Amino acid sequence: MKKQLDTFSDRIAYGITRSLRLLADTFFSKRYGHRAVVLETVAAVPGMVSGMWIHLKSLRQAKTGYGPKIRTLLGEAENERMHLMTFIEIAQPTKLERNLILFAQFLFWHFYFVLFVFAPRTAHRMIGYFEEEAVISYTQYLEQIDENPHLNIAAPKIAIDYWNLPVDARLRDVIIAVRADEQGHSEVNHAYADEFDALA
Repeated sequence: MKKQLDTFSDRIAYGITRSLRLLADTFFSKRYGHRAVVLETVAAVPGMVSGMWIHLKSLRQAKTGYGPKIRTLLGEAENERMHLMTFIEIAQPTKLERNLILFAQFLFWHFYFVLFVFAPRTAHRMIGYFEEEAVISYTQYLEQIDENPHLNIAAPKIAIDYWNLPVDARLRDVIIAVRADEQGHSEVNHAYADEFDALA
């Protein structure tokens, strides 16, 4: 894990992450499937916001070269969307949780948009930390399943198709695939934050 807190920007990013982690732990406790539904709703926002903003920046400047980053970030957004679709199938969220999804997305979209426009390094670093926390949560989810094998239900078809899993895949297989995605997103966003340091 990155956990480099060398700058004020890093400390702000990490502080926001830990605050949101505490909120999630308080609200969901060990209800990892329901936690995933709400958190993946939020997780699907940053890639779309940052990809869109960089796309518009390319248009404004009439410059090429932004394509790989735009595609990577929008790809992250789509990947997180598929995480959400998968866990909706698994957790079957209540009406309250569906309303919470809408509220969380509304708040986080505006927050992240402002953060990314004015402090993109901090924004990328924060998502790097977010994804590290997601890896921890999914690891805990795996541990819960290992301790309670009856929770290891059949993987939904949407997950089998998306990750090309075996037809007899179980929830554990899905979580391992999702966790690997989150680890990759963490590394990408930390690398993007590091690029600002290289330019300094």
